[in-house]
Amino acid sequence: MAKAFAKRFYSSKAWQDCRNEYAKRQHYLCENCLRRGIYRPGEIVHHVVEIDPVTIERPEISLNPDNLELLCRECHAEAHKECSKGRRYKFGDGGEVIVAP
Repeated sequence: MAKAFAKRFYSSKAWQDCRNEYAKRQHYLCENCLRRGIYRPGEIVHHVVEIDPVTIERPEISLNPDNLELLCRECHAEAHKECSKGRRYKFGDGGEVIVAP
């Protein structure tokens, strides 16, 4: 379920169009499974670098296809499990990705 700050974004036409187009370009397959030679439907377009209350307002981050990945539910849960282990990212003033220690 989306965090409170993100609910409006995830229901926006801009996100829905971006998400649908991205899934189509990935042939509706989970990218993580596909890298392992497994063909499984992708269900969730995931932000590789997590969005937060600031970056969600920056389309070059929140709507950037280079920051998206189509995942099945299992891989999406695993991706968020990794995030909870402290593998976080931040953005510098110029929009560059900074890996947090």
